[in-house]
Amino acid sequence: MLKIGSHVSLSTKGLLTATGEAASYGSSSFMIYTGAPQNTRRKPVDSLFIEEGKAAMAEANIDEIVVHAPYIINLGSYKENTYQLAVDFLKEEIRRTHALGVRNIVLHPGAFTDKDVDYGIDRIAAGLNKVLNGTTETDVSIALETMAGKGTEVGRTFEEIARIIDQVEHKERLTICMDTCHIHDAGYDIVNNLDGVLDEFDRIIGLDRIAVVHINDSKNPVGAGKDRHTPIGSGWIGFEAIRRVVHHEKLQGRPFILETPWIGKDAKTQRPMYEVEIALLRGNVAERFGESFLSDVEQVHAFFNKQEIYPRAFIISTWELLKSDAKAKKADPREPLERLYDAVVEAGLFPELTEEQINQRIIAWLAVNELTV
Repeated sequence: MLKIGSHVSLSTKGLLTATGEAASYGSSSFMIYTGAPQNTRRKPVDSLFIEEGKAAMAEANIDEIVVHAPYIINLGSYKENTYQLAVDFLKEEIRRTHALGVRNIVLHPGAFTDKDVDYGIDRIAAGLNKVLNGTTETDVSIALETMAGKGTEVGRTFEEIARIIDQVEHKERLTICMDTCHIHDAGYDIVNNLDGVLDEFDRIIGLDRIAVVHINDSKNPVGAGKDRHTPIGSGWIGFEAIRRVVHHEKLQGRPFILETPWIGKDAKTQRPMYEVEIALLRGNVAERFGESFLSDVEQVHAFFNKQEIYPRAFIISTWELLKSDAKAKKADPREPLERLYDAVVEAGLFPELTEEQINQRIIAWLAVNELTV
């Protein structure tokens, strides 16, 4: 079974709550932070409802999940207090990950800030050695995430990650999290040359190290170095390319995790598109949503065809407009999905549906050429 799921919260009843949320989207895997990703405040492990959560996972046929380390960790920092915090906190996160029964903790390698990339690589490798030598939970691996090249972050090329691995003593405890948005933004053309990118990764690092795949579309063209996620099919990568990643024979068996942003007009009512994204990528939309959903998607398709609005052309042209024309962006800053939603609402197509339900149908329309039921 395809292991595909969403990033969910460990709120309220810990792992039990997270499992329930993931299952509601149709997930067969999921990713959690053991606390808020922006800080180091953490609840005691014994308050995370671990056994109850594992029972719920078994009932939902979820056998593998992933932990993500908080963003605040920076093993590349030259500031001693920041560096030591990263080392100490990552050790503790490994212990918590072990307590949850999880095998991989995803880590952004770090940023070199006021130094240079060589310093950052050496510093990160030294920090990983301190962490791995200082923990006995050998069943937990650190999955270094491929990065987009934003700012001074390290890991934007396969070579940078390989150089980190080369300096780490316990290489057997290092895996990789490949992020589709990140490698696209870093300049790897997974849209037109996925096989070539995977072959390059295999030559430099080894495909056997990939333990997790983050699946996200991108708001920016290839090589932009920006790292801005958007729902599947609404960005420069597109649904078809991401579907090829998820079903590529060389990547099977890994958990594929969505980190796509929640969308909606009102921040208070924004919702993720995880459920429809998972169903589209798995190919069970009719089973998940019913035949009437497919009829609605056909209605959306006919509506936009009449206006000569075609999925990929509209998405790319809108992003190009927003990136290149400052005056146009100032006059109308709406992103592609918001423009499509407004058009459907203004036409009065589905007056009985919620904003989330309309957006789900638009996401499906964007993937219409690959829609299987």
